[in-house]
Amino acid sequence: MRDKDVSSSNVILNAAFDVFSQNPGASLADVAKAAGVGRATLHRHFSGRDDLMVALTLAAARELDDAVNHAVADCATYTQGLEMALHAILPLAARHMFLATEPAAHDPRVAAVYAAQTHDLAHDIDMAKAEGTFDPHVPTEWIVQAYENLIYAGWTMVTSGDATPKQAAAFAWRTLTQGTRP
Repeated sequence: MRDKDVSSSNVILNAAFDVFSQNPGASLADVAKAAGVGRATLHRHFSGRDDLMVALTLAAARELDDAVNHAVADCATYTQGLEMALHAILPLAARHMFLATEPAAHDPRVAAVYAAQTHDLAHDIDMAKAEGTFDPHVPTEWIVQAYENLIYAGWTMVTSGDATPKQAAAFAWRTLTQGTRP
């Protein structure tokens, strides 16, 4: 893809994040207007809403991975890494929350990213179990689901204004560790 095409795609993606985070039911015309492009230009980059949602989901996954990797770079333990990851993920609620209602997992690229993220999370939880953070008798998959659902709960609280990202991360971590501590 040429630099200009990449730049246009990025402008459209950023506009789409802004538009859909304010109104998940917004139209592609709303996105094109916010991006400062015509609908034909938008459709040259994304064939339709589903294609745009897949691109947004993949971009969000990269943003989450980058935020988490940066947050855990200096962590001494997996336990500390899991906690710091929550502090990195929850501030992204305003930008990513609308994707929770947009089913893009049918796309094989999205499914592969989700599978890799879930695999990595399960590994980190197993390592935190070995550190004594979680009861070894609680299945890893249960803790993975709890972690992911606490992120969703945190995003909901942040989006509604009932908690700051920092508070939501602290609540999620407290709930996770006190509910699964040996």
